[in-house]
Formats: sequence, structure tokens, C-alpha cells
Amino acid sequence: MSIEITKLANGVQVVTDRMDTVETASVGAWVGVGARHEPAEINGITHLLEHMTFKGTERRSAQAISEEIENVGGHLNAYTSRENTAFYAKVLKEDAALALDIVADIIQHAVIDPDELERERQVIIQEINQANDTPDDIIFDRFNEAAYPDQAIGRPVLGSAEIVGTVPRDTVLKYLRGEYSAPRIVVSAAGRVDHDTIVKLAEKTFTALAPNGNAITHAPRYKGGEVREERDLDQVQIVLGFDGLSYLDPDYYALAVHSTLLGGGMSSRLFQEVREKRGLVYSIYSFAQSYEDGGLYGVYAGTGADEVAEMLPLIAQEMLAVCDGVRPEEMQRARAQLKASTLMALESTSSRAEQAARQLQIYGRIIPVEETIAKIEEVDAAAVERVAARIVRSPLTVAAIGQVSEIEPYGAIAARFAA
Repeated sequence: MSIEITKLANGVQVVTDRMDTVETASVGAWVGVGARHEPAEINGITHLLEHMTFKGTERRSAQAISEEIENVGGHLNAYTSRENTAFYAKVLKEDAALALDIVADIIQHAVIDPDELERERQVIIQEINQANDTPDDIIFDRFNEAAYPDQAIGRPVLGSAEIVGTVPRDTVLKYLRGEYSAPRIVVSAAGRVDHDTIVKLAEKTFTALAPNGNAITHAPRYKGGEVREERDLDQVQIVLGFDGLSYLDPDYYALAVHSTLLGGGMSSRLFQEVREKRGLVYSIYSFAQSYEDGGLYGVYAGTGADEVAEMLPLIAQEMLAVCDGVRPEEMQRARAQLKASTLMALESTSSRAEQAARQLQIYGRIIPVEETIAKIEEVDAAAVERVAARIVRSPLTVAAIGQVSEIEPYGAIAARFAA
């Protein structure tokens, strides 16, 4: 791996990861502004902005943006998360300059055309409605809201139809011009790229950024609790969760191993005990969602209303069992899964570009893959048992959609984890 980093005079960081064995390049800009930075009255504005940047700039129409990247066989995309917004493209190596120019253009010079804005509002409202109509999707928004009540980090990335449908154009434009500031941006490129060339391109194209943004990052305050939504569905969607760990926590890798062996694959404890042996669910898995200053840990399950009563004690039983001991073979298997996924990601230019950008934003440095593998290998049974106990000591969060009357009371579920 050949990684180089340069900080431009305006504060933008440029990182490249050269891969001489490929003929393509992934280039993009990762902006350290996401849903957790939004005031409540404009929740969803970051995602709205992500859409609007593709709808025309001062020198490119929406059609021209699409045609220019596709004329060279490239792909342009973006996403919004709770902590950042990303704009990136994958192209042949000779078209990296075009890709970066388009990314820089849409971030800095989007015009937020009033007619386009009205059309895109309706598109996003349809996206919100679609999410609301998809229980196994929206359940995670409900879970975040219950875990972090009345906090930006707990609000949905998509926002609400009411806000998206009414937020003034001037507010959208002001947010783009003010919050997408130079110090919050990492330009990242991976593939057959030359660092000095990418730096020169970034210096030439990222010239119209605010020197500083006003967005405030409030530390998350995990509370826990429950939210239940009665719907006439065949399945009950349920997430049981706890306070998790940040990327910077010393137990971060131990929690990753824990999540993998508990519910990270078909050989995991939850899959084997709940689905394979008893047939109580179609889908069940655990997840560890980390942020820069906190995190969530949870177990998702989709089950029938008749099976939920038998399923819940099993989940608690398996989570508590990890606290009491893990077997050498499952430790080895979990570590192997994590190492394999880490190394497989190195074969993708887009994964490497994203990884480099996020590591700079979170850690202020690029972590060598050898260091990551070593940290995974260092995790022993004692560390997994310790972090398992640490997780279940925090207050429980329950989110459920479906025939929720079949689910036992919150206090009864919580008591199972205190056993």
C-alpha cells in the first residue's frame, strides 16, 4: 500500500492510495457533516443537499453532470450518514481529473434551482414514505430515536416529509455554502492515481469553500427505553440494543469479534440457536454501530407474532452466555471472518478511498492494514467476555413494529438481561 497525505493551504486534506495493479480510480470528497449536525428544525437538510448537488451547478446542468461521467463509462454517487456526506466517482485511470472536477463542482457550485428543488422534495418524500412502508428498514430509525431521544444523532437521516417539503431554498443554500467548509473535507483517491497530480487538481478545483463551518457536534447521550408501533403485519420486526462503543474505544476490536461470533454469520450463536435449531426467525443478526464519540450495539430479528415469546428469552440467554465464556473455535472463526473482510476490502478502489478518508476524519491518520490485523488477532476470550458484560450492563433499548401486543413488557425483557 502506498498512501500519501497532503494538507492544502485552505485546510482540505488530500489522501491517495496508489494501486498499480488496477486500471481504474475512485475519487471523491468526504465531508464531515451529517444528520447529527442538524438542528431539529432542519432535520433532513443534509440528505436533501446531497440530492440537490446533482441537480445542476453554475456551469453544468443536471443532464450534463450525468452525461459527462457516463460518457467515459464512469459512475457518480453519493450518500449521507449521521456523521458525514460523501460524493465519489469510479472511472478509468485517465479520467480521474474529470471525476474530481465534477465532484468539486457539485459540492461548491450547486445552484439549488427553485424548480429542481420542488421536484426533488417530492422525490425524497417518496423515499421517506417508502422507508416507512418497509418495516425492516424503518425499525432502525425507531431504534436510534429510542436510544438517543431528543438528540440530533437519534433523528432519521432522511428527515421528515414536513421538513423536507417546506425548508426554504435560502436555508438549503446557506447550509451548503456555510457548513461544507474546507477543514471538514477530505479528498480521497485510490487506484491507479498519482498523489502529486491529485493534489494539484484539488488545489485547482477546491477553491470556493468556507474557511469554517458552524455545525456543532454534541456528544451522544445514550438513554435507552422503548418504542412500539402496532401494525397489521405477519412479522414482528424487533431490535434489542444497548449503549455501544466509539471507534476510539480500547475495546472496539473486542466488540467487533463479539458481534461476529454472537450474530455475524450463519455459524454464529444466534443464527444457529434461534433460526437453525428452532426455526423461530427468517433473519437474525447482531450489529455494532460506532461513532466518533459513542455507539450502539444491537440484535435485529424478524419473526412471527407466535414465535416472538420464545425468541426473546433465547436472545437474552445467548448474550449472557457470551459473558460467561467463549469457545476457542468460535474465537478463531470470528477473528478469521473479520480479517478476511478487512483484506477483501483492499481489492476495491472505492472501499480503499472511503477507508482512507474516514480514517483521516476519525483518527487523524491512516491505520496500516497490518496494525488492524494485529489488533484483531490480539483479541482473546477474556476481552470478548469483558466487553459482553460491559454492553449488557447498560440500559436496554427496544424497538418493535408489527403485532407488538404479543411482546412482553419492557421491564420483563430488561430483567432477562439482568439475570
